[in-house]
Amino acid sequence: MPIKVLIIDDSALVRETLSQILNSDSDIKVIATASDPIFGAKKIKVERPDVIVLDIEMARMDGLTFLKKMNETVDPIPCVVCSTMISEGSENAMKALEYGAAELIQKPALGTRKFLEESKVRICDAVKSAYKSTSNLKKLIPSPLNNKRTVQPKLSADVILDKPSALSTPLETTERVVVVGASTGGTEALKDFLTMLPDDAPGIVIVQHMPEHFTAAFANRLDGLCRIHVKEAQNGDSVIPGQALIAPGNYHILLKRSGARYYVEIKEGPLVSRHRPSVDVLFRSAARYAGKNAIGIIMTGMGDDGAKGMREMHDAGAFTIAQDEQSCIVYGMPGEAVKNGGVDKIVPLTNIAQTMINASLIRSK
Repeated sequence: MPIKVLIIDDSALVRETLSQILNSDSDIKVIATASDPIFGAKKIKVERPDVIVLDIEMARMDGLTFLKKMNETVDPIPCVVCSTMISEGSENAMKALEYGAAELIQKPALGTRKFLEESKVRICDAVKSAYKSTSNLKKLIPSPLNNKRTVQPKLSADVILDKPSALSTPLETTERVVVVGASTGGTEALKDFLTMLPDDAPGIVIVQHMPEHFTAAFANRLDGLCRIHVKEAQNGDSVIPGQALIAPGNYHILLKRSGARYYVEIKEGPLVSRHRPSVDVLFRSAARYAGKNAIGIIMTGMGDDGAKGMREMHDAGAFTIAQDEQSCIVYGMPGEAVKNGGVDKIVPLTNIAQTMINASLIRSK
């Protein structure tokens, strides 16, 4: 019988790639995938896997909390942690091992598909090793379920689903998030920027000054041109790799964080810097909730919206980028941000994507 595997990862690209890799081994069968541990627990109730391949940063419940809960049950399922957040000697790596991870595989921040494909043998071996070690342990240690005098606690899926609102969070987060502001000339600038990005680019939140009812069509147009997914943001949307969220016209958008999960809040409210949505509102929220994990980009546009917010991001440790004057239709917003002292790097439009990617590979400390 092949080893049954459940993959829990918030990236659809990772779930697809891992499924292809593991299913290519005749000794392994992926029976289900899930975008977070809550969905994963529901899949476990339907069919119990032999091994779980687990990410750390996910919506609703992070991987470390899942791992800890899993290994406090009477029927733990061995987990292979596959994450960008487990560099050698990191606190997350130590906690993952402490909480019972059978194997650790560190994913790169970018180029994930290529890395996973090149690491096929290692990943398959990790799954087999996790399964084998637990099988041997079960032979040596009888399950408490066989002791009639033992008060039987809940099984793994029930414990994970129990009181999901009271979850803890990872001890450290290095996930990069990108916030972008643009106005006059921004629709074409954003198209040029977004079409240059790889499909596993960091999660992006965008304010483009645009009337209500136009942003959905704009997002749909970009979605058809880009390797990443582009959509008009809805309240509560998660900010995840491989996706860009565009603020709906006539509403402010804020970046928020709950544990390891970044998400957006859509709000009505007064005009800020003469605009709604306002780049300043987005940038200030990024400074507060993402700090040094954020990358800020300000593009062509009239006025000074975003200049104050970018300075706040800069002062909070974020890396900030401004489009240069030569490539701007209007150098108002980037020029004011530069004058205000909030810009780390000024680059032509054609270089913004690569500059952002390079910055995202430098993990915040």
